[in-house]
Amino acid sequence: MRDRIENEILTGAMPPGFRLDEVTLATRFGVSRTPVREALFQLASAGLIEIRPRRGAVVSEVGPERLVQMFEVMAGLEGMAGRLAARRHNGDDREALTEAHAACRLAAETADADAYYYENERFHHAIYAASHNAFLIEQCAALHRRLKPYRRIQLQVMNRVANSLAEHEAVVGAILGTDGEAAERLLRDHIMIQGDRFSDLMASLAERSKRPLG
Repeated sequence: MRDRIENEILTGAMPPGFRLDEVTLATRFGVSRTPVREALFQLASAGLIEIRPRRGAVVSEVGPERLVQMFEVMAGLEGMAGRLAARRHNGDDREALTEAHAACRLAAETADADAYYYENERFHHAIYAASHNAFLIEQCAALHRRLKPYRRIQLQVMNRVANSLAEHEAVVGAILGTDGEAAERLLRDHIMIQGDRFSDLMASLAERSKRPLG
């Protein structure tokens, strides 16, 4: 139950501010309210939803300052993963990263932002795996998952998919060329939201907030 609700939050089907009514969810998924209630408590513990007095559970809304802070940490973690991946990747990692990048390119060429979103996730997880640091992989995956709704929105901004693919190309070159410093810098720049990218994300979030909520 948690996975089903979480997936809808992470894909944007239940956007920030969306109200999660136990009765409605139980009816929709064909279960009793007990597993729904337990799932909501687990999602609240993970920070994906908030349980508010008199309003019930709603999908968490992250303010601009908090969002920037989260992306700053994500940029640092991904940069570290890239630096370690450049030093530690093996043949399997090289193959996984190359295949993930090729899949991203195919999705970009077909102008399918949703397909690119999923292949982009695979690409970044290939970098985490290539770091061969289990704790870092866990931390990257956890924060990546927390930021998924916002990373998806970013990719819907005009020209972002094309720019992202070009950035991936440089990252792959640095990692496979064992240039750890370049890989770290490129990944940090790839993840950070500032300037026009931050403005575009805020505009997209503002537009979504105008949509009627459940």
